[in-house]
Amino acid sequence: MRRLLGIICIAAAALPLEYAPAAKRESSNVITILSLGDSLTAGYGLPRTQAFPALLTDKIRAADIRADVINAGASGDTTGNALRRLPNFLRHKVDILVIELGINDAFRGVPVETIRGNLQAIIDQTRAKWPKVEIIIAGMQVPLFANDPYVLAFSEMFGDVAEKNHSALIPFFLKGVGGDPTLNQADRIHPNAAGQRVLAETVWRALEPVLQKVASANTAARVE
Repeated sequence: MRRLLGIICIAAAALPLEYAPAAKRESSNVITILSLGDSLTAGYGLPRTQAFPALLTDKIRAADIRADVINAGASGDTTGNALRRLPNFLRHKVDILVIELGINDAFRGVPVETIRGNLQAIIDQTRAKWPKVEIIIAGMQVPLFANDPYVLAFSEMFGDVAEKNHSALIPFFLKGVGGDPTLNQADRIHPNAAGQRVLAETVWRALEPVLQKVASANTAARVE
């Protein structure tokens, strides 16, 4: 367990440098998708171009929708750290927020209610700044004993938060990737390039209908 903690709880990376184009986005009809997460979002061990946020761009383009994806992933991030980083990203328009957080909290033994509170605060702060934002929550699971009360409470929490906030839910973000040595790096924890492609497909299934909804709303607003 200590070895796993040491691998997963990596020192937080520097903030991604995606602020420059944001001012232009705000005054345009381009949809902004903010992907807030930890090393799984950041693409630990890989170029950012191979992380799932970047891979979503081709799918968005194929759907003929104008949208940018901001990779706000930081390796080792917890829900508390992400909450502190969030205001820097909320300075600019956010139409869709994808939240992929919590696993580092769990491996540090952070109480489930604290994790829940941080996720709720992230949602509340984002909606306070951008009331029309759509939320997608990526659910996680702790690979420990199935009957452990903490494990069960942790895995159920994501669905509860999504239901409370009328948000889209990815039931298990690492489905099809976690535990597969062919889709993970040597540490068997962080997805390799092929694993990130699977994650992109998983996120896209949840993102596409939300993206279409936002695009339709934007079109209707322009017509009015």
